[in-house]
Amino acid sequence: MKFILFFIFMLGATTTQAQDLVYKPINPAFGGDTFNYQWLLSSAQAQNSFTDPKNQNSDRSDRSELENFTQSLNSQLLGQVSRKLFTTQFGDLTLQPGTYSFGSLALDIYTSNEGLVINILDTNTGEQTQIIIPNS
Repeated sequence: MKFILFFIFMLGATTTQAQDLVYKPINPAFGGDTFNYQWLLSSAQAQNSFTDPKNQNSDRSDRSELENFTQSLNSQLLGQVSRKLFTTQFGDLTLQPGTYSFGSLALDIYTSNEGLVINILDTNTGEQTQIIIPNS
């Protein structure tokens, strides 16, 4: 009986074959086949849902010179109006604590231990921001 088991064991050991396992990367950046590059790139771009803001056409390039001039003039006029409102409301750039309103913008100015705090709230959209001017 021992002889038969030994014989079966030896027969099984001699007929067993093995194969080397070799890892071959797919990505050409890690040593893979360079022909996979285009396929990997197109696959990644197909899955990418983000857009690059630098590649999008800006409004300036689509507008004519007259439209650019009109936009620039409007910006300057609105800047002058807002400066006038600011100096009328606050005087010579001395911000006094209180609550102020400019159209749909609500400004809340108060002092804290960090400095002068200005909370700006757009009442139309609900967006808000905070500006902190440190104490000097």
